Amino acid sequence: MLCSRSNRVFFLLFCILSSLLLVAAAGVSIAEKDEERGRTSVIKGRFLAEESGENSSLILAAKRTKRKDPSDHFKLYTGGWNISNTHYAFSVAYTAVPFVVIAGVWFVFFGLSLSVICFCYCCCARRPYGYSRIAYALSLILLISFTIAAIVGCVFLYTGQGKFHASTTDTLDYVVRQANFTSENLRNVSDYLSAAERVDVQSLVLPGDVLTKINDIQAKINSSATTLSGKTMENQDKIQNVLNNMRLALILIAAVMLFLAFIGFLLSIFGLQCLVYTLVILGWILVTGTFILCGVFLVLHNAVGDTCVAMDQWVQHPTAHTALDDILPCVDNATARETLTQTKLVTYQLVNLLDSAINTMTNRNFPPQARPFYYNQSGPLMPLLCNPFNADLSDHQCQPGEVHLSNATEVWKNYTCQIITVGTCSTQGRMTPKIYTQMVAAVNVSYGLYRYGPFLADLRGCDFVRSTFTDIERDHCPGLKRYTRWIYVGLVLVSTAVMLSLVFWVIYARERRHRVYTKDYNATHSEAPRDKGPQ
Repeated sequence: MLCSRSNRVFFLLFCILSSLLLVAAAGVSIAEKDEERGRTSVIKGRFLAEESGENSSLILAAKRTKRKDPSDHFKLYTGGWNISNTHYAFSVAYTAVPFVVIAGVWFVFFGLSLSVICFCYCCCARRPYGYSRIAYALSLILLISFTIAAIVGCVFLYTGQGKFHASTTDTLDYVVRQANFTSENLRNVSDYLSAAERVDVQSLVLPGDVLTKINDIQAKINSSATTLSGKTMENQDKIQNVLNNMRLALILIAAVMLFLAFIGFLLSIFGLQCLVYTLVILGWILVTGTFILCGVFLVLHNAVGDTCVAMDQWVQHPTAHTALDDILPCVDNATARETLTQTKLVTYQLVNLLDSAINTMTNRNFPPQARPFYYNQSGPLMPLLCNPFNADLSDHQCQPGEVHLSNATEVWKNYTCQIITVGTCSTQGRMTPKIYTQMVAAVNVSYGLYRYGPFLADLRGCDFVRSTFTDIERDHCPGLKRYTRWIYVGLVLVSTAVMLSLVFWVIYARERRHRVYTKDYNATHSEAPRDKGPQ
């Protein structure tokens, strides 16, 4: 009696699996609606502490990340995007529950179904008879369809993982390039400050207090540069290792599932039942794991979306300390501000030093007895160097007759004399080549520090991080979200197609066995009357 109902068992199995697919589709649809709702919430409102006058606190992607938190009695998580917060991690991981449930139901139900089939085959064995041509044809058509769907899903999965890996690697490389560019500029500023300590124009050097401040700020600059580049590289190495392992796993899954679907189809067509049932058991386990992976990549898709929204909100409302510091930290505001102040001060002092040398030495006509100030200087007076800053370090407008830092060396070159007798000009000029070399060195240091002023101003406002996150949100986030969706949709398609293929491998093998037996039975009984005919 039990065995006679095997058709009903398979029919019931098919119906329940179809229901599971509807649940999965509904879950994905709900996820998409949640994402749309998250986007809308970004526009409608933000949880900003600055509304109450406290800009130092910013809850990133607050609306989008409001999900049930299983680690907090399934209360709604309200802490916003924060990859270092375990409650955020649990809340975003909870979005994978529908696929985990489907994997569990599939594993248990299909396992029980296989057990019932084995019980019927072993304990109620009898020769099958009769078969339906419609059932046979329909099972073959569906088997072919699901095999093709599995192949398409594998191609979709492989393409998606390739594009996702490339897009993520490009994003990481961009972040590292930005961090390295900032660190390199900070070290360049440190090098210019170090060069300023060695400036010596005919024994004129920077004041002692300025040299002390240079030493102090250099240590802070080098520490900030090392922290920035080190933390970024550390994060890149961790993320890149995860991405490489993920890529390998997805490639193996796509290859194994493609092989399973194709070989299973061939074995079913050729009626190799023993091998078919072996593959069914293997596929049963693989499909379970693949459904769990669907949930994992749904979590990844949601986390990527959360991160992009968080970046967009931070760019619009930058603040000193947020969870985004774990991706690309800002340089300490106090260090950036002090660096900017000291570079302006050093530039101001160096220009004053050079103008003092021009006024007290090169533009004066000393008697031969006034060595070392006398070196037979003569000719038109040198123009003074324009100081870009006032004494209070505010911007200063150049006066007529002054030369700018950018072209001072070219202008002053025309005031250099030729030397025949050591230390004495043999031709008209206001500077010896040695003095010119010393002044050029001082001008280059001043101009280098002055040129890094806008960079340091941006650093003080964390503008380089804002620019980086803006570029990521605009240029990289759409691709990242699109390709993570490709991956989990590809996994769903592969899992579903192989799952249904497993069912129809068994159904088609059974119908094929019935068909062969029916043909043999009909052939045997049609020949029997002939054997009993007239002798």
